[in-house]
Amino acid sequence: MRRISYLKAINEAIQEEMERDNNVFVIGEDVGEYGGVWGALRGIYEKYGAMRAQDTPISESGIIGLATGAAMAGLRPVAEIMYMDFLTTCMDPVVNQAAKADLMSGWQLKIPMVIRTQYGIGTREASQHSQSLEAWFMHTPGLKVVVPSNPYDAKGLLKASIRDDTPVIFMENRLLYNDIQDVPEGTWEIPLGKAKIVHEGEQITIVSYGHALKKVINALNEFNEISAELIDLRTLVPMDIDTIIESVKKTGRILIAHDAVEKCGAGAEIVRLVIEKAFDYLDAEPLVCGGLGVPTPFSGKLEDICMLRTEAIVGKIQYLLTGII
Repeated sequence: MRRISYLKAINEAIQEEMERDNNVFVIGEDVGEYGGVWGALRGIYEKYGAMRAQDTPISESGIIGLATGAAMAGLRPVAEIMYMDFLTTCMDPVVNQAAKADLMSGWQLKIPMVIRTQYGIGTREASQHSQSLEAWFMHTPGLKVVVPSNPYDAKGLLKASIRDDTPVIFMENRLLYNDIQDVPEGTWEIPLGKAKIVHEGEQITIVSYGHALKKVINALNEFNEISAELIDLRTLVPMDIDTIIESVKKTGRILIAHDAVEKCGAGAEIVRLVIEKAFDYLDAEPLVCGGLGVPTPFSGKLEDICMLRTEAIVGKIQYLLTGII
């Protein structure tokens, strides 16, 4: 099996789907000859031409508005938004149009569109380029939210997202783009809504996704004899809550770790569901570990304090297992 990067996996998924279905096209800023701001679309313009690699002005609202209309007309757009923060400038076409058009048309319309966008903190880009806004879109009925943590999942989940008939927010962390992993060739995909048990354990359930998963793995390396069950959610909507609940019933403890701020995040929703469905199985209170609830500073030292930190994950694992802070 060959080893490829997360970025290459994204590129392969899109090109394979464009080859399979002539209705698939890409749209966004610099997605033509330049190959996308992050280089994920290199080679697509040369192979498929300007009609299927649509360069746009700097207008996120225009990109998503066009993509939504194209999806209504039967095409399958894959729109690239340079930073997730910039989705805030096009919330109307995302939240009020794409997410609702199928229902409001009496299911006469399908909206098969993917919005690829990169998120996260840690690259010294300050408050307007460092956010993880997945909870905003989880809160909107009609949208799916996908957050792959590795190249294998990035390819398989993106192919499934492009083939899906509903709008998908596909989140990529730029700190993962150069990660390398074994990725098989051939036709395959990973179904949306199915979490992966990275490794099984008996003492504590730890749930994470995206780049945060790497920090959880680093934290677990600090413990020699802990039996932790690590779950990679892969998709936040639909969420594989059944896998989480079954794990909690076994371990009695749960920690959720994500890059986003803790307040009203995906972790809070998971805690709600665990309390509702597995309260009697808990031996300790469910905990969430995330970023601080402040705008991200430009200062590197201050940014490091604000982000999800491995040592914070270590501390919460220790507390759940021993009761000692």
